[in-house]
Amino acid sequence: MAGFRIGRGRDNRTPRQQPQRQQQQPYGQQQAAPPPQQQPYGQQQWPQAPQYGGQQDEPEYFGDPYQGGRPGRQAPPPHGGPGGDPYANNNPGHTQAFSVNEDPYGDGNTYRGGDTHTNAPPSGPRLHWKQLLSGIVMRPGPTFMQMRDYPVWGPALVVTFIYGMLAVFGFDKAREDVINATLSNAIPIVLSTGVAFIICGLVLGAVTHTLARQLGGTGSWQPTIGLSMLIMSITDAPRLLFAMFLGGENALVQVLGWATWVAAGALFTLMVSKSHDLPWPKALGASAIQLIALLSLIKLGTI
Repeated sequence: MAGFRIGRGRDNRTPRQQPQRQQQQPYGQQQAAPPPQQQPYGQQQWPQAPQYGGQQDEPEYFGDPYQGGRPGRQAPPPHGGPGGDPYANNNPGHTQAFSVNEDPYGDGNTYRGGDTHTNAPPSGPRLHWKQLLSGIVMRPGPTFMQMRDYPVWGPALVVTFIYGMLAVFGFDKAREDVINATLSNAIPIVLSTGVAFIICGLVLGAVTHTLARQLGGTGSWQPTIGLSMLIMSITDAPRLLFAMFLGGENALVQVLGWATWVAAGALFTLMVSKSHDLPWPKALGASAIQLIALLSLIKLGTI
């Protein structure tokens, strides 16, 4: 019975005693001493998995070039700089979305006339009214380029009003009616003609601006209308000056009428091209209605 009990006890070992028996070294063999660099058993520190975002339950990413590098090598800062967002735009694996017609490589200073969302500076300082009037005749290209961002209501309204009052004397029949009328009747006729020319200039300038925008222009409406009124008045001044004394049927007045009309077409085309960034064929098409209206209302009355 004792042997049976001893055998039964040896075969029915508990699970707790079995791993302890396996951890024992074989008889006659001793555990080798740890290498010099290795720390004693029980004090060895094992490398921990890299942490992302300060959480322990996230998956471990292998192959990170900044983890587990050579001894003495310091890992560079994460993407986005110190304290930056590793998922920010323009970082590896993350791209930035751009809107339609947006230049991601531009400096943002491309000129777009009339566009209030751009920070593009004007082409130059605002010109004085004397420099503006002389510049339209002497150097129209740089003048239109420099004044395409500035409204010119003051010079445009004053010059057009004076031109309208003098235009009465450029027509033979209208001049005779004003001269033969009394002063109280002549003054309202002259003033009303000046106001009528202002309204006509505003309407024709608005038509030119609208056509320019329909053809792809980007200019602002205030400089376009103001400069068109100045061009209309200044280009017809030579013909009007001679028509006041020689009459509209004079041969010199007729030649000046055609010449100034062609000059007005060239200036309108150049102004719309500079103000709206359009090629000259489109700029000429945008100012065509205004040119035809000037020819029929003013030029044909004396030619």
